Order: sequence, then structure tokens, then C-alpha cells
Amino acid sequence: MGDPARTEPALVVVREPHLFRQRALRVLTLALALVLTVSGTAVLVTEDHLLLPFQRLTTLEGRLASKVESLEDGQVTRILLKHGIRVHTISSGSREVATGRLAGYDFAFPSGAPAGYLITSTRQKQSRYSKTYHPFDSPLVLATYRAYAETLQAAGVARPQTGSGAGEPLYYSLDMNRFLALTEHNRRWNDLGIRRYGLSNDDVVLAQTSDICLSNSAGTYLGLVAFTRNNNDVPTSTQQADKLAAQLKPLLIRQGSPGVDLFPYYASPQGRQLAPVVVVYEHQFLAYQAHYRATHRTVDTERVLLYPTARTLTQPQFIALNRRADPLGELLEHDPELQRREAELGYHVLGADTLTRHLQQQGVPVPQAPRDETSARMPDQTLLERMITTVKNCPAPATN
Repeated sequence: MGDPARTEPALVVVREPHLFRQRALRVLTLALALVLTVSGTAVLVTEDHLLLPFQRLTTLEGRLASKVESLEDGQVTRILLKHGIRVHTISSGSREVATGRLAGYDFAFPSGAPAGYLITSTRQKQSRYSKTYHPFDSPLVLATYRAYAETLQAAGVARPQTGSGAGEPLYYSLDMNRFLALTEHNRRWNDLGIRRYGLSNDDVVLAQTSDICLSNSAGTYLGLVAFTRNNNDVPTSTQQADKLAAQLKPLLIRQGSPGVDLFPYYASPQGRQLAPVVVVYEHQFLAYQAHYRATHRTVDTERVLLYPTARTLTQPQFIALNRRADPLGELLEHDPELQRREAELGYHVLGADTLTRHLQQQGVPVPQAPRDETSARMPDQTLLERMITTVKNCPAPATN
């Protein structure tokens, strides 16, 4: 048998230090967690996301068109998160949004009223919810390069806007009737003497559009051309619409490109060859110039805009497909932070002069409305759809 005086102290020495280490480790772990929580909260405060991890977020699914940056821009995302809203989006052309399936989506955001009308009228017939918001506008324009604009100016088709740039104007007024006549008579850029401005191009003079089956800008351009060719009047009958569409089909059918947004091609270094004149939205050009000015300390004087004298204002429509999306529509229309950011992205914010102030602050010339400008009205949506189908046999709309 062993001696108790030798074995009992050994048991005491082994247990007590082990318990002490466990308790100390727990205290240290709790203290470290508290430090991380406090420091993490401090980071959230400094980044304007106070308590976002503990805030309930509403996630909305949406389909939108060329106004994708209005919701996917980083600053817009941060503003929406502060209001407890996060969006997931799928992008496509406006008409594709309007004629495609919207089941499972909370909102749709086409780039203009025609596509918006397709959505709301279909849902009204089906007794389904929809509510429309109009956060901003953007005119339809033709983007080109200085050599092409100066060629059109020499031909009496375009003229510089006053005050649109010292010596090298960024903006020109375009006589749409004369411009369309060049296409109808197969006049080529070389015929107009573009070689005098350092380029050679034997293509027919025309404005390239995106696919009319997919894109709001292409459908709106069709409406503008129809208005111009109908003596600055909108077609109001089926007979008028059919006659105009048949006349315009040879003019427009060769202009459609497979994409839904031509501006990236225009802004690329190869743009002069890929897309010398393209139908785009004003906001794309203004945002490009503001970014270029901030990066290079000067505007891009080689890229310019042609404003048709028959002005066409596109009205993007945010359409809530259920009541969960209504708060986002209200924010887009009324939140001062979002309105300021929308102006920075080139949009005309409704009821405000924010865009003009932004361009002046950025050192970008402000476009001026021509004195002889008229407002081109779009045909009734049913007639416009009929004309689009005549120009190009587009797929039938889906049931939204």
C-alpha cells in the first residue's frame, strides 16, 4: 500500500491550475468579442451603415432596361441600404422587359412610356397590381463624332448650339427631315465630303439603332421618324400608321443592331468604325463627359451630340408590381440624396434644376433647347406596336 502523504498533494496540484486556465480563457474570449463588436459598430457608423447587420432588409427583385445604373450604381446602393432596401436586377431591353414574363418580380423599370404602358395595360386587364412612378427624364439624341457633325454642318443638316463649348461645340441641332433625306437617297459620307475632316467612310448616312424588338430607344426613334415624315404630326389612324410604317421600313430595317445598348460601342476606341452615329439617351453622354472631365481635366471634344429639332423626351417608368416595391418607387421620386445622384448620372430630375447645377460644377457645357424646337409626340401605343411589327416581325408578347 502507498503512503497517503505522498499521493494526495499530487491530485490537488493537477486540478486547480486547469480550472483557472479555463475560466481565464472564457473571460478573454468574451472581452475580445466585446472589442470586435464595438469596433465593428464604429466601422458601420463611419460608412453610414449604422446597425445595418441588425436592420431588417427588404430584398426586391426587378427587371430593368438601359437605366440599369440608376439602381446598380454603388452610391445608389448605399443610399437604398440606409432605407432598408436591397435590389437584385436582371437587365434587358425595355420592350423585352415589357413583353417578357414578370412572374416572380417585384418591379419593372422600362426606359420609356411605351414599354411601361404595355406592362400596366396588361396587368390592368388581368386585375393585377401595378403602380407607376416617374423619377426622371432623358431626351433621345444622336451621338456622333466631330468629323461627322462638321460634315453635316457643311451640308446644311446640322448647326452648333450657341454656348455649347468655346470653339469646339459639344452639341448640335439636327434637321431631321434633311437628315432622313440623306438616307432615303442613299447619300454616303464620302459624298458629303467627310474626307475634308480627316476620315473616309463610304457607308450610307444613317443613325444606328438597337434592335427594335427589344429596345425602347429604337421604338421611340421609329416614332420620331414617323412624326417627322408625317409633317410633324403624330399618326392617329390605322391607315396612317400602316402607310408610314411601309414607307419607313426600308429606312429603318437596316439600322437595327443586335444589342440593346449601343453607347458602350460608341464610347469605345473603335467607335468611329463601329458606330459613327447612334441613337442613345442624353444621360449616357452627359455622365460620360462628366466622368471624362473629372479624369482628364477636359471634356472629350471629339464626341458630340446631335439634338433632333423635333425633341423626343423619354420618361423611364418604375412600375411596382406589388406593394412591397412601393417604398422604392417613393424613394426614387422624392429622396433628395437619390435625386442628387440621379442628376450626377445625367438625368433630368423632375421639378428640379439639379442637372444644370451639376454640369456647371463639373465644368461640362450645358445643352440648350433650340429656339425652333418642337415636341415630337409618340403614336398611340397600339399604333406604335403595329408599326414596330410592320418594320420587323417581332415575337408576340408573353403573358406577364
